[in-house]
Amino acid sequence: MPLPENNVPWPPPHLAPQLADMAIDDAWYSGDKTKLRKVYAREGYDVGTGDLRDERGRGWRFWERPRPIGMRDGRLHVPLAEDIAATSASLLFSEPPVFRFESKDTAARFAVISDENGLNNILRESAEVSAALGGVCLRATWNKDLAQRPLPTAVHADGIVPDWQFGVMTAITLWREVRRNGNSVLRHLECHEPGVVLHGLYEGTLDNLGQKVPLTEDAATEPIAASLDPNGPGDTITTGVKGLTCVYVPNIRPNRKFRGSMLGRSDWQSDGIRDHFMSLDETYTSWMRDIRLAKSRIIAPNGMLQSEGVGKGATFDDDREVWTGINASPTSGEGLTLNQFAIRVAEHEATWNALTRQAVQAAGYSAQSFGLGDSTAVTATEVVARERKSMILRDQKSGYYLPELAAFADTLLQLDRHLGFSRVTPERPRIEFGDSVSEDPKTTAETLELLARAQAASAETRVRILNPDWEDTAVKEEAERILKETGALVADPMMTGAEGPGAPGFGQGGEEAD
Repeated sequence: MPLPENNVPWPPPHLAPQLADMAIDDAWYSGDKTKLRKVYAREGYDVGTGDLRDERGRGWRFWERPRPIGMRDGRLHVPLAEDIAATSASLLFSEPPVFRFESKDTAARFAVISDENGLNNILRESAEVSAALGGVCLRATWNKDLAQRPLPTAVHADGIVPDWQFGVMTAITLWREVRRNGNSVLRHLECHEPGVVLHGLYEGTLDNLGQKVPLTEDAATEPIAASLDPNGPGDTITTGVKGLTCVYVPNIRPNRKFRGSMLGRSDWQSDGIRDHFMSLDETYTSWMRDIRLAKSRIIAPNGMLQSEGVGKGATFDDDREVWTGINASPTSGEGLTLNQFAIRVAEHEATWNALTRQAVQAAGYSAQSFGLGDSTAVTATEVVARERKSMILRDQKSGYYLPELAAFADTLLQLDRHLGFSRVTPERPRIEFGDSVSEDPKTTAETLELLARAQAASAETRVRILNPDWEDTAVKEEAERILKETGALVADPMMTGAEGPGAPGFGQGGEEAD
């Protein structure tokens, strides 16, 4: 996948429909009402005329309706989509995954790279973005002036163009808008191929890539020009990595709307889930409208208003203690009227809960994960049982992360050695995901006490239960220390010394044998 030719359509036509659909996912994820209005806009919508056949927008969904002319748009938004994406990331990376290497030196070096880069924070970001857009790219890069280590980053799925062969990604182009001025757009393209990265800067329009220009044309890409290989092709940087310096992790497959796409699907790609989001926004807007309209108001007759002078109108002082008389008979009913409308709290709350429950369950999660259930404190085992649907989805998503994350760790180590940051031998690790729900320490202690009292588990087994991420050597050493401290470990009387009782040459009673 070399850099594109000049004046080609952009984004590429084969990805344009999926990127347009991804823009809807992005609008819900952002929680920006302006984005939601624009992404659901129809012709004439922004000037308030709507469809010429129906200027009031009857039959349109909530965010498709025309903006009211001359009035504030009072539509409100409920950030449920953001909550779903954040919950997905928490289920996957609430605890860091464990990377296991054969070499202790390699393991120690990768721990430094992971800790100094905050790798788990990057993974949590990638998981959240992946849930929203359908996938994410993990990229390994470097800058010797910033850090003496490879730098992992997450690139969002709406800024990539991958190339696949039989389900294997053979190349990928990352792109971003560097500058936009009206219809003119300056784009930076970064093409990753095995062992090399190609950079290009293009000046074009909103839907055309345009002409290639030097990287020095913009301050954002000028430093890249200084890093290009002096003896290689003009736009190339050699990475020293056997494969790509990028991996792509889909959120989940298949993509039901774009069958055959390897990009994956977002948690709310279905129009049915988006309809739930819209209905939830409409319910919230109606609820707040009830509260706004139901504010207590005082209706006062003209005789109780205080004139502010000619042309200045009249006011009513609701804190006034003494009033002058008004010309009204006792039976006329003329006086203060307190007006208070009812607020349909129960109806709105029931609708809110039902729509939220339907949306999260349609996205593949348990309602319990979003607080829609019993909040009584329970053990981790009971939490997993209640959130079984969420746990199943977590296992599916982690299955996509496992091979790509292992390849990415190997890439970071290869890059680390090639750049001279270390001399450790790169290797592909085994990865174990942490528990999404940690067991309460008190519950764990009670379990271990019962096992010890019943003599149903050895000290080594109990240590493994308490510290599942420990190596075998550490577990055995800790078990021996516990046995010694409790007096359960004693020396073998037959091995007390070479010349004492029990040694060869002594009788059973300790007397020297003939």
